[in-house]
Amino acid sequence: MAPPADLTSRSSHKMESFENIHLDLGPAPGKCRIAESGLGWKPSDGAAFTLDKAECVSAQWSRAARGFELKVFTRNTGVVLLDGFKQENFEAIQKCFKIWYGVELVTKEISVRGWNWGKTEMGRHELAFNVRNQPAFEIPYGEISNTNLAGKNEVAVEFALPADGEEPSTNGEANGTKTKVKKMMGAAVDQLTEMRFYIPGTETRKGKNDEGQEEEGSEHEEEHNAANLFYEALMDKAEIGEVAGDAFATFLDILHLTPRGRFDIDLYEKSFRLRGKTYDYKIPYENAKRFFLLPKPDETHQLLCVGLDPPLRQGQTRYPFLVMQFKKDEEVNIELNMTEEDLNSKYAGKLQPRYEEPIGSVVAKLFRGLTGRKLTQPSHEFSSHHQMAGVKCSIKANEGHLFCLDRALLFVPKPATYISFDNVSSITMSRVGGAVSASRTFDVTVALKNGAGEHQFLNVNREEQQPLENFFKAKNLKIKNEMDADGAMLKAALHDNPDLASSEDEDAVGEERGSADEDDESVDEDFQEDSESEVAEEFDSDAKSSGSGSGGEDEDGDVMDEDSASDTEAKVERPKKKTKTGK
Repeated sequence: MAPPADLTSRSSHKMESFENIHLDLGPAPGKCRIAESGLGWKPSDGAAFTLDKAECVSAQWSRAARGFELKVFTRNTGVVLLDGFKQENFEAIQKCFKIWYGVELVTKEISVRGWNWGKTEMGRHELAFNVRNQPAFEIPYGEISNTNLAGKNEVAVEFALPADGEEPSTNGEANGTKTKVKKMMGAAVDQLTEMRFYIPGTETRKGKNDEGQEEEGSEHEEEHNAANLFYEALMDKAEIGEVAGDAFATFLDILHLTPRGRFDIDLYEKSFRLRGKTYDYKIPYENAKRFFLLPKPDETHQLLCVGLDPPLRQGQTRYPFLVMQFKKDEEVNIELNMTEEDLNSKYAGKLQPRYEEPIGSVVAKLFRGLTGRKLTQPSHEFSSHHQMAGVKCSIKANEGHLFCLDRALLFVPKPATYISFDNVSSITMSRVGGAVSASRTFDVTVALKNGAGEHQFLNVNREEQQPLENFFKAKNLKIKNEMDADGAMLKAALHDNPDLASSEDEDAVGEERGSADEDDESVDEDFQEDSESEVAEEFDSDAKSSGSGSGGEDEDGDVMDEDSASDTEAKVERPKKKTKTGK
């Protein structure tokens, strides 16, 4: 069959060009060229992207925001999306794909009903959400960074985001050609970060054999939660959960203080995975920027802190640090699941084939060997009053420990706060409360440079003032000690007023001894006098009123005669005691 005349006439130059075309929803337009050997796209400035014709599996034409889009499904590169075409370009592109690539360009209508319910379809390269058999949206698997069971019938899908100030990573390469410039979700300022699917009901599946595959011809069917099946299928398609046998090492039921819970840790070649009852995370090693191994001041545990950039997200909450807690005396005996060839070629001098040490040290050494990052420990220049590496304090209502490192301060576990000394403007130590001598704690306020705010650490034990002050001075940090200023002002005031000094001295002694001593003495004396007078008047018939002679004295001290005295006694009678009646 001979090709159409219009395409035959163009086949002499073997190329079709289109202007103002966007690749993968990127903001920068470029020129798209469809040639007999394949297609390519190049922006006005930047790297070009090419796709060999052998990579093309199928193609789809749809209406899009910028006009019309061409979606190409490939063998190894995923989904290539080109949009910005005009409607009159369809015929030429259709003929190019059919004649040169042997691929049919199919027109696909997009659902514009606005419904948020439909059916999901997991294809080879992307997840499609269809409304009445028309796609409402598609999500390439390469854009999915994580998925979790957010509830019994709810599945959360998180999308890959670039780190702050960095370009988004690429989707992959096509036969050694240059990679695509931008990812779909990371192409604009406003980015979609998470999507949730509500999947009610159950589904029946055939029984599985020992290898986890469905048995053919098996009549036995099992009911499963539909959300769980969707979650497991998406984990497999997006390659989030890797096979347990591929892990170099696995540690079960490790306590995490941030985010709170117990997670299994799987260490792979390029990433590690946290598996919990509700959440499951896959974290690339390139996102782990810092590692800290800290001895907890309780002398029983040690903490392993992993600084992440971009932070780990759990719903609306972001976790820039992972904080793991291990027992110091809990040892582990583990052999790495790694060939001797890989151990000698890739990790020579970084990893050992076998470890028999405390579990915290083993996990820290494996992280250091797999990532190549430095493992930071507390500074040797600081030692607390009790010879510990950290001091107890709190940020607002959250208690934790502040550790002094060689180049920074680190507060853990929540909220984990890292402050580099390069960003510190000044450190202020201030006293808590009003009574100077009774104060047992103080606050440490760290002001940042360029007006970037401050961090306040509350309720630090008074005994830690001198060790902290010596450490800050050793690091040449600007220190303002308001406690010393308060003491100097008090001494000056006492020196100027001797009477105030004596009273203050007495008050200070009373505060140290306890003000209840004087009160107790006066109460005892009053009680003794009252009890003696009551006994004399109530039980002694010969008892006489106190005073000089037979009379008494009035309030002004004048002597009263017997009549006036008796009148006074008659007016003020002592209340009679109530008689007890037994019933």
